[in-house]
Amino acid sequence: MLKMSKIYLIDVTNRDGVQTARLGLSKLAKTMINLYLNKMGVYQSEFGFPTTRHESRYLRGNLKLQEMGVLQPIRLGGWIRATVEDVENTFELVPAIKDLNLSISTSRQMINGKFRGTKTEEHILAMAMEALDAARARGAQSVGINAEDASRTGTDFLIRFATAAKEHGADRLRYCDTLGCDNPLTIYDTCKRLAQETGLDIEIHCHGDLGMAVANSVAGAMGVIDGGQDAYINTTINGIGERAGNADLVTTVLALKYSKGLAKKYRLGQPIHLSGAWKICKYASYAFGVPISINQPGVGSNIFAHASGIHADGVLKDPQNYELFSFRELGRGDPEVVETGREIASGQYSGISGFRHVMGKIELDFETREDAEEILELVRYANVLAQKPLVTDELRFIARYSEIARELMTMIPLNEPHL
Repeated sequence: MLKMSKIYLIDVTNRDGVQTARLGLSKLAKTMINLYLNKMGVYQSEFGFPTTRHESRYLRGNLKLQEMGVLQPIRLGGWIRATVEDVENTFELVPAIKDLNLSISTSRQMINGKFRGTKTEEHILAMAMEALDAARARGAQSVGINAEDASRTGTDFLIRFATAAKEHGADRLRYCDTLGCDNPLTIYDTCKRLAQETGLDIEIHCHGDLGMAVANSVAGAMGVIDGGQDAYINTTINGIGERAGNADLVTTVLALKYSKGLAKKYRLGQPIHLSGAWKICKYASYAFGVPISINQPGVGSNIFAHASGIHADGVLKDPQNYELFSFRELGRGDPEVVETGREIASGQYSGISGFRHVMGKIELDFETREDAEEILELVRYANVLAQKPLVTDELRFIARYSEIARELMTMIPLNEPHL
């Protein structure tokens, strides 16, 4: 029976997005992003670096949320280098992790430029396969193998690499257009050939150095589907990522849904709820401190603004004259409340009376003063780490999952035991 191949989304904001120069997120903010991605229906969040000690409590806390059913059905994948050492360190620091992506450079430029002549393609193959074997031996339920700089790697070697990876238990090959140098035609052809000749599902990871991250991601996924395998597109919220960024989550979904004739043949493997788009994009903008561009698809302030007389007249008669999709579909349209008089905010120096007032406004009450003081202390720490006021959903999360919040915000010095 012919396989009905589908497209799935893996968001990498909490891995690639936080690697952006001069940007970063608190562990609470990363957790909120995982919660929002789960609510939207994203297949997997690449939620961090399991070999990094300061991430380990956050990662373990999110895996506990997964066990509790709070972060379900989303998968939580860790990113590591494709080395046996990284695999062993991962399961030492985060024993409950089940989903991994192992990354190694595959292009001759990277092999020669990074390893300075100490490695060959055969060394790369051997290292990656040993790491795959180690990950499977330690109980990983899904393992992706990442070909960094795949777009500058010879296709014949990519096929060898992917075929060997499949034999050693890889579930997917991640085709990385690391420098954003692909175009929709080249990536379509390469990904189709990879899917056909390896029988392996393919992830597409594109950067926007030439402004084509979304177009390349969609075209690559089309090639994978036409090659008979499932496609997994990597995205980030608001396109935030290294250099010019990655394929934007909301724009990618809109392209898959509304690009002419595309949705009839290239279908999502699970529903994506665009009603959460406005909230997640606004939150990421606030958490990163990066404004949303006025012309950003779906959520930019000008996307549903019409100044031209002809356009304004046409959209008032029928919005579909000049709007491809409705603002309500993106979760926009609710009024925003702005304080114009007295405002009591919670922060790192808040007192108990002001804090209980703030929590009462969002309909969260405490049975005792001691309960309120315990949550206030956690909120103070969260403010110290974020260096900005917490949003309503963050306050609710801390009040509801106080022990998880405590673990997210616990930092252990290097000279202290890590567990």
